[in-house]
Amino acid sequence: MDTTADRRWHRIAEALRPETRLLIDGQFRAAADGQTLASVNPATGTVVANIACGNAADIEAACDAAAKRFRQGVWSRMRLRQRVDILTRFSELIAENGAVLAVLDTLEMGKPIAEMGAIDVPGAVLTMRFLAESIDKIAGSAPVTNSDALHYILRQPLGVVGCITPWNYPLMMAVWKVAPALAAGNCVVLKPAEDTSLSALVLGRLFLEAGGPDGVFNVVPGRGAVAGQALARSMHVEKIAFTGSTAIGRQMYRYAADTNLKAVSAELGGKSPQIVLADVEDLSSVAEKIADGLFGNQGEVCSAGSRILVERSIHDEFCDLVAGHAARKYRPGDPLDPETTMGPLVNKTHQGRVLDYIDSARKEGATQVLGGDTADRAAEAACFVAPALFAGVDNRMKIAQEEIFGPVGAIIPHDGVDDAVRIANDSPYGLAAGVWTSNLSAAHRIARDLECGMVWINGYMNGDMSQPWGGWKLSGHGRDKCLQALIDNTQSKSVWVTLD
Repeated sequence: MDTTADRRWHRIAEALRPETRLLIDGQFRAAADGQTLASVNPATGTVVANIACGNAADIEAACDAAAKRFRQGVWSRMRLRQRVDILTRFSELIAENGAVLAVLDTLEMGKPIAEMGAIDVPGAVLTMRFLAESIDKIAGSAPVTNSDALHYILRQPLGVVGCITPWNYPLMMAVWKVAPALAAGNCVVLKPAEDTSLSALVLGRLFLEAGGPDGVFNVVPGRGAVAGQALARSMHVEKIAFTGSTAIGRQMYRYAADTNLKAVSAELGGKSPQIVLADVEDLSSVAEKIADGLFGNQGEVCSAGSRILVERSIHDEFCDLVAGHAARKYRPGDPLDPETTMGPLVNKTHQGRVLDYIDSARKEGATQVLGGDTADRAAEAACFVAPALFAGVDNRMKIAQEEIFGPVGAIIPHDGVDDAVRIANDSPYGLAAGVWTSNLSAAHRIARDLECGMVWINGYMNGDMSQPWGGWKLSGHGRDKCLQALIDNTQSKSVWVTLD
């Protein structure tokens, strides 16, 4: 039976009347052609809202407005402390509206409400506050030159930044992209994922409430193939900040090359290894944390530790421990229930794709040690998939090489440090990795030799706002959520003054 506390989130959901129109130049409006996009709750199959579906004309209107506001200097030339104050207030408003933002993402994406409260909303608030506090910390330089000249180097905003964000962390990823662009003085056009647009529209409203000028932050939901492409091809846009699949990331670079050679930062797919050496002190504790790094957010995480490389001497015991922890903790259920640890996958198409990977693993001869069914949820329209874990996986198998983006893990045996590093690097991706060992020298050596942008030692997905987030190889280029992200939303200008 639901308690009063449990029902709180359902009551908020029932009372919601979300904004569904595009935000362009400070005004909410319908799409130019009147088209809408149905947002479907993946836990029930019911329609959450019909959202205005922006097309190329809407995107260009937003880019025109952003470019006009940038030329006017209403944001880029605003007193720095005033911009700090507005973005600080923006962060406060995100916190104050945290419950509504949490419920919107849970309804559209299926993320457990407990994760929204513990990770996504606090992460969005912290990101915005961190970047607000960093605005007046960027300094130019004045290199020493000959006595007859003065040379100084400025950092200035790019102009209009187009942000294209994914559906797996709708609120937090939008803030990761938007915050550094705004903090640097740019104007922004945000195109959220078509499955999850509602929290982005709330962000647009809150920016205006915080005192942000019209046209500085625009939000245009729409289909990626139409609105996303139009944004990436706009001649007004000087940079695209993208998080999504490697296949679409490739298209971002092509669009930039075909148009105005705009800058592109792209955080793409991953197939991240977690390396476990036999010398770990508490095998059960490590197995529990590895299960968290794999099955959190239904495995719909670019940095999910889905390749678990375990030293052969502890392979069988470790498989049992991970499977046991996952079976006890990760049980699909109502995502609005605070006790739920695993919600549905984002839509039926993605559910089918994940189930196909599970079938492929069975056919290739991997040993299934846990789950992988549709979680016996009654509603045919629901998109649940129970955690699946395979042991005895060869790194050449499909589930070891391709990003699944779901709750499917592959346990691969290795024969020590060198073998583990070889297997870990035998991947087209290079986003993240974990190392679990009590040997300090081995940990540092492995971290040095891994081909990826982020390494955690005796932990997984820990970090704060000082941590650059991004990858190598097919996992993309550029960094999110750190001071480097702010600098990457500026460009340098060299000024040489002749004194003689």
